[in-house]
Amino acid sequence: MHVLQLGPYPPPEGGISRNMLAIREALRERGGRCSIIATSRSSRMEPEPDVYRPSGAYELVRLLSKLDYDIVHLHVGGDLTNRVTGLMLACAFRGRGKSVLTFHSGGYAQENAALARPFSKAGFAFRSFDRIIGVNPLMIRMFEKFGVGPEKLSLILPFSLKSPDRSVEIPANIAQFIAASDPFLLTVCLLEDAYDLDMQIDAMSDVLRDLPAAGLMIVGSGSLESDLRTAIASKPYSARIMLTGDLEHRITLNLIDRADILLRTTKFDGDAIAIREALHLGTPVIATDNGMRPEGVNLIPIHDPVALVREIFSVAREDRKQEPRNPDCSDNINDVIRIYEDLLG
Repeated sequence: MHVLQLGPYPPPEGGISRNMLAIREALRERGGRCSIIATSRSSRMEPEPDVYRPSGAYELVRLLSKLDYDIVHLHVGGDLTNRVTGLMLACAFRGRGKSVLTFHSGGYAQENAALARPFSKAGFAFRSFDRIIGVNPLMIRMFEKFGVGPEKLSLILPFSLKSPDRSVEIPANIAQFIAASDPFLLTVCLLEDAYDLDMQIDAMSDVLRDLPAAGLMIVGSGSLESDLRTAIASKPYSARIMLTGDLEHRITLNLIDRADILLRTTKFDGDAIAIREALHLGTPVIATDNGMRPEGVNLIPIHDPVALVREIFSVAREDRKQEPRNPDCSDNINDVIRIYEDLLG
């Protein structure tokens, strides 16, 4: 079996790319083959077997038509723009063999489920796929409103949780920052406006009044990296905030395990693999309430710095580690492989 996946390929790492890599690993363990076409720009591009980085739409469509594979599996998130819809149609009609779509954007479903109509461009694009994977129940209901038949729909959570590798070496500057931080606050996300990072940076002024040894580490990269570094440098408490840039996932997972609190402040968000990993490891989480957070998360309203600071104080007073939550996610990736096998008969 040869599966061609399309989606964001690291770096930077994110929930979608980690889902893709877990599927690739599972296929290889079964003796199959998995190629990947990266649909987003990477901060570091290095040659890698079976990984293609087209320079534009024409080259991407040419690869879809040229490569030899049994199944094309497209992963998309965020808004359903004309570009994304065009990519969906290209995979469904220009791709070889069977077609699978995983739509990762729980936030889109929450905002647009009521507006879904069968006789729309989006409805036509969704119905063009042989199978569709939704990552939450609301998304499945949205696809049904778009006219997708239930026989084409599968609800599969997009993560496979693992324990951190304790032998991984943490960079010295990061380890020193962690050791000097009490509590150690961690954010793992893209450096984009949707994650409201300016609010976190400003809120540290109030946090440090009562918790003078607190430290905030932000892991990730994105278009706002330069602006955020400037904002941090302008603060009198800049030494208490560290922006690491991209890190390998095996390092990031160790940081989540060591963190006293994981922060996830967003203006627009669906599920978040970092939250799932933190809960799995017993690390407390403070996150913006988007109506679909898993049980155990400490919720705050969107863009509410007062609530954020209050919740940090509240969680910091409690025992830092919680009882690990172990959702039954071991079969998530196997469920995807079973869809491939079913499509190929």
